[in-house]
Amino acid sequence: MATDIGPPDYRTMLPEVIKKNYGQWKYHEILKPGFLKHVAESGDAVYTVRAGSPRLLSIDTIRDICDLADKYCDGHLRFTSRHNVEFMLTDQSRMDTLAKEIKEKLGFPVGGTGKCLSNIVHTQGWIHCHTPATDASGVVKAIMDELYDYFVEEKLPAKLRISQACCGNMCGAIHCSDIAIVGIHTAPPTKIDDKNFSTWCEVPTTLASCPTGAIKRHTTEDGKPTVRVDEGKCMYCGNCYT
Repeated sequence: MATDIGPPDYRTMLPEVIKKNYGQWKYHEILKPGFLKHVAESGDAVYTVRAGSPRLLSIDTIRDICDLADKYCDGHLRFTSRHNVEFMLTDQSRMDTLAKEIKEKLGFPVGGTGKCLSNIVHTQGWIHCHTPATDASGVVKAIMDELYDYFVEEKLPAKLRISQACCGNMCGAIHCSDIAIVGIHTAPPTKIDDKNFSTWCEVPTTLASCPTGAIKRHTTEDGKPTVRVDEGKCMYCGNCYT
């Protein structure tokens, strides 16, 4: 039954070969870094070219990605949980040409499968979060530049996953990775603007935001409500100023 509640049914967006063989896949193999082959019980095969992308993409880049999907994959592609873009096609002979266009048009490396470094996943950073102790995109770019060869070639004994979180809240689930980079606040938020506090913040929600109870009510000499932070209890999470 049709409904306008919730997201659209993902099954309507699957490639025809995946719809036909849904849940009936026999095996998969890695042809070379970034090149995957999935074979169904029926004998049908799907070929995937995986490219590493930044987490933050411009509209122009997304349009370029979609243009390649239209040209090679009948408009089908998918984004993985580690910020990879996967182009799925049924003609193996077009994989190399597609990979070449991905590198030339998008500037994305092809790889990240098998015994390679997977794409580095990271949290929001300064672009869309109030709590980070550091930004993410620049740090991840610098690391990936140094480790680029490990993404495009199988030089490692096993799959390697690296993640970065901009603060101790770790919304990127970096504890699920092999190597984790965490931005840590090293000082409590003691510079409180008592004059403007009540116009910017609500005292009850500010108190409730602290997981250690380090924030207490305070009243200024002229009777304005504000707060104070017990530095001994502060865990530097940054929740109080979101």
